[in-house]
Amino acid sequence: MTIVTLMGYIGVVALALTLILTFIAKVHKSWLMTFAQNFTGLLFIFSGWVKAVDPMGTAIKMEDYFAEFHATFADTAMSFIAPLFPFLSSYSLAFAIFMIILEIVLGIMLILGDRPKLTAWLFFLIVVFFTFLTGFTFLTGYVPLDVNFFSFSDWTEYKASNMRVTDCGCFGDFIKLEPRVSFYKDLFLLIPALYFIFRYKDMHQLLTQKKRNLINLFAIVFLIIYCIYNFYWNEPHVDFRPFKNGANIAAIKDAEISAANNVSILAMRMKNKKTGEIKLFNYDKYMKNLSSISDEYETVEQIKTDPSIPATKISEFIIQDFNGDDMTDTYLHNPEPHIMVQISKAKYHAEPEKVIVRDSVFTTDTILVVKDSFEVIKKLADIKEREETRYKINWDPEFINTLKNVIKPLFDAAAKDNVKMSIVVTGIDQEKADDLAKVTGIDCPYYTADEKLIKTIMRSNPGIILWKNGVLLHKWHYKKLPSWDEIKATYLK
Repeated sequence: MTIVTLMGYIGVVALALTLILTFIAKVHKSWLMTFAQNFTGLLFIFSGWVKAVDPMGTAIKMEDYFAEFHATFADTAMSFIAPLFPFLSSYSLAFAIFMIILEIVLGIMLILGDRPKLTAWLFFLIVVFFTFLTGFTFLTGYVPLDVNFFSFSDWTEYKASNMRVTDCGCFGDFIKLEPRVSFYKDLFLLIPALYFIFRYKDMHQLLTQKKRNLINLFAIVFLIIYCIYNFYWNEPHVDFRPFKNGANIAAIKDAEISAANNVSILAMRMKNKKTGEIKLFNYDKYMKNLSSISDEYETVEQIKTDPSIPATKISEFIIQDFNGDDMTDTYLHNPEPHIMVQISKAKYHAEPEKVIVRDSVFTTDTILVVKDSFEVIKKLADIKEREETRYKINWDPEFINTLKNVIKPLFDAAAKDNVKMSIVVTGIDQEKADDLAKVTGIDCPYYTADEKLIKTIMRSNPGIILWKNGVLLHKWHYKKLPSWDEIKATYLK
């Protein structure tokens, strides 16, 4: 689905609701105002809901924005703002839930016509906020990766690969919008936003104030519980991510990579080495005159056709051991069932401790063994002591208890049926992985992967996935893990 199609569907529903309010309820003051309230209200409710099913996904997207804002302001005269963004990032999940609930409740208030002046201003401010986010991200397309955003004189022509955040996250994983498209969408929404501010008295109102208050209160309480449920108690109950239950990840990855390799180059965007002029060359012309063009121009960008299958995070599905060896086939090309336990964040803290290290000091000497034959010998001359700081790993007790009480029984039960398990964990090295295995008793292979990839596959930490022949058979939040006998009966018949 595209944003245009979605807007069309919402427009049809908004029109139907407008007709009902006009001819049946007879509550409208202005056809245009009533339609604008319904359209924007439904849009906000829908865009909020597709994020509410996965609030952690929105939190991850907010972390991307905060990281980029921090990098942008850190090296400028406004560097005093930069520390704010790591602080906000540490509360990204709470911030995401707040914004999701605000968006949905504001949509309800628009349809109900609750508190017209307040609703108008809230809508305007949140649209301005979204416009700022998407506008900033879109404009980074003009900023080379080694240039700060505020170095305006160094901006170049727009290049999608320059954008620091490639997806705005406005509709979660339901629709992936380029920041440029999302920016235009937000500019469009500024029209009704300004209309509401100047003509809020024309807004229709449904029900009594008391009933509207009760609806808003119920919505807030329900949404808080609903958002928390979708990451704390379970995986998102509607999964818009590519790593869905039943998906053939191996086949999808092969298809995406093949599509990416089969794109055609249409043109070359080149920069004159002397004048800095940017020029576009047809690819056939470029190849025919490669030598002369290369002497005068340098490549800025290849203009390619879009791949027949858009790339998703599945294309980046790579699992490695701690030596960097590729272990992806353990999941994608393994005919036997295999359990992956993924840990997006190993919870521990490193406690510094002072230790005394003894260094032996040797002297060397030579002795005559036989005529013209010498032997070099080493003698212990001294033992020197020095103080060294080492770090003791203290695992989070709740994290370890989860692994011992949930994952270890699964590991033992599956092993009796010769089903193997591996753990994919981020943020630790081989030494810590060995210690984790010793502490938990889960003696299986430990691998690693990109943290964002792991968080994309599952929100649960730890999360459990059953694989076979490259198919993601099912994934479970650790709080919803059934018994091994139930898993066998359902998925390994």
